[in-house]
Amino acid sequence: MNIRMMNLCAIAAVLTLAACVTINVYFPEAAAERAADRFIQDVLGDNARSEPEPPSDAPATGFRWSGLLVASAHAQAPNINIDSPQIQSIKQRMAERHRQHLSEWLNAGAIGLDKDGLIAILDRQAVSLAERRNLERVVGEENSDRRAVYREIAVANGHPEWEEEIRETFARQWIANARSGWHYQQSDGSWTQK
Repeated sequence: MNIRMMNLCAIAAVLTLAACVTINVYFPEAAAERAADRFIQDVLGDNARSEPEPPSDAPATGFRWSGLLVASAHAQAPNINIDSPQIQSIKQRMAERHRQHLSEWLNAGAIGLDKDGLIAILDRQAVSLAERRNLERVVGEENSDRRAVYREIAVANGHPEWEEEIRETFARQWIANARSGWHYQQSDGSWTQK
C-alpha cells in the first residue's frame, strides 16, 4: 500500500507540473514597426511612400517538408491591432492637427520630434507672437493624444504591459518617417535636422 501511495503521489506531482506551463508572450517588434509606420503615414498623409515589404520571416508560399515533421512555432507573423474605434478617433484628431498646424511648425523648425515619441517646442520665435499661445495648446493636445494612442494600442492588443515598447517603437518610427528638414532628438538628447 505504501508503494502504491507513493506511485499515486508521483503521478499527481507529474500532472501538476505539466499543468504549470508558463507561456511567455514576447513583444512583436517587427509587427509593431509595421503598425507604427501605417499609423504614422495615415497621420502625415504620406501617400507617396509604398507599403512596407513583408518581413523576411513571413511564411513561404511553396510546399515545405519541414512543416510535416515539426510544427512551426512561427506559422503566422503576429499582427498589432491599430484599428479599434478609440485608436481611429485619436488618429483622426492627430491627422487634422497635423494638417492644420504641426506640418507648418515642423517645417519652420518651431517644433521637433523628441526621442520619447512626443512633440517638443524648439523655437517659439519661429511662429508669430499671436500664434505662440496656440502653439503651446496644440503641442499639449498632440502629446496628450500620442500618450493615449500608445496606451490604447497596448490595451487593444491585450497587453497593457507593452505600452512602453509601443511608445519606443513609435518614437523611432516618427523619426524614420520625418520629412527632410524636420528636427528630431537623438538618443543622447541632442537635436539634429533630417
